[in-house]
Amino acid sequence: MRPRVVCGIAAAVALFATACGSGAGGGQSPSVTLQAVPDGGYPVKVADCAGQETTIAKAPTKIVTSNASSLELLLRLGAGERVIGTGFPPGKGTLPAAVAEQGAKVPALGDKGIPKEKLLGSGADLYVDTFGAMPMMGGGATGPSEEEFAAAGIQHVYLLSTACAGTPKAAKAPRTDLAAIEDDVRRIGAVTGTAARAEELVAGMEKQLGEVRAALAAVPEGSRPSYFVFDFDAGTKQPVAVCGRQVANAVITQAGARNVFADCDADFKPGSWEDVVAKNPDWIQLAVRNRGSEEATRKAFDEAEAFLKGFPATQGLKAVQEGHFVRLGSEVTTIAGVRNADAVRQIAATIHPDLVKDATPGKGATPGKGATPGKDATPGKGATPTENGQ
Repeated sequence: MRPRVVCGIAAAVALFATACGSGAGGGQSPSVTLQAVPDGGYPVKVADCAGQETTIAKAPTKIVTSNASSLELLLRLGAGERVIGTGFPPGKGTLPAAVAEQGAKVPALGDKGIPKEKLLGSGADLYVDTFGAMPMMGGGATGPSEEEFAAAGIQHVYLLSTACAGTPKAAKAPRTDLAAIEDDVRRIGAVTGTAARAEELVAGMEKQLGEVRAALAAVPEGSRPSYFVFDFDAGTKQPVAVCGRQVANAVITQAGARNVFADCDADFKPGSWEDVVAKNPDWIQLAVRNRGSEEATRKAFDEAEAFLKGFPATQGLKAVQEGHFVRLGSEVTTIAGVRNADAVRQIAATIHPDLVKDATPGKGATPGKGATPGKDATPGKGATPTENGQ
């Protein structure tokens, strides 16, 4: 049986689903509006993309997360003490300082994906899954079936904005705002009995996004720079196109740029260097996975930049010639999380330095040089979809 992808949520009569969006941004993917739910408002019903519902009758007490992104969300929601294990554990320096110490204590059940037997035998009553059956994002057909989850007493929920993007039932329109990500935060908040904290996190995201939107309001759509996410760790022989359905398209759009591959009808697609050259982007994001230390991650960014400067097909690109690189790992752009809003500001501060300033002191980007690890992007706070499931 195919893993189910969470798509809506209801708690008693308190939640209802309808098409909506949480920010100005144009055509967005269908999402859900969630009324405020009191903490501990059970039962909570979580519906998948096919409309099938799972009922969460009480607050989970033993939670396993698929990767560092879902782990971070649980930590930020205040449910970290209930997390008993994770896959794709966060590298050193990956988690925000406020939750890093607690996150470091969570046992790693797998260096990448969690082996099926270990997950089923973990003793968990809830598994928060970012990827589902998406091989490119760290999932695959080797995980437990829904029947196996049920037999082990584990309820299975997803961050749908990442896991659902590549499925046939996903919306075809490009994703241009963070509504679905915010709904993920609310959904997991309701499931874990931390709905009030979830609303606080969403409010913080909206504040940051609103400031960026206001700052960029006078920049015409046609004048916004074109932008290419170079997924260095996915390989250099054939680049990966980050398409319109992907979370990153919303991040790029909200940051005041135009994703050069927004028109491909998917979340990711294999591309070609000929395609990239034809697009000739104004800016290129150097997306590398965390290497476990600031020094090693900076070296990986350097290697990605050196490749583009030395590869005959790319060395003549406008962005390469002008040194227009954004050094920001792909996790905060391609995987759902609270820090998607941070990524919006960081990218905007790099490509529109006269209009947007990074909110964190000392993290401003140098125009023409791109964001630098430790300056306007924390080193390694990213993950490539193929090699790091953070």
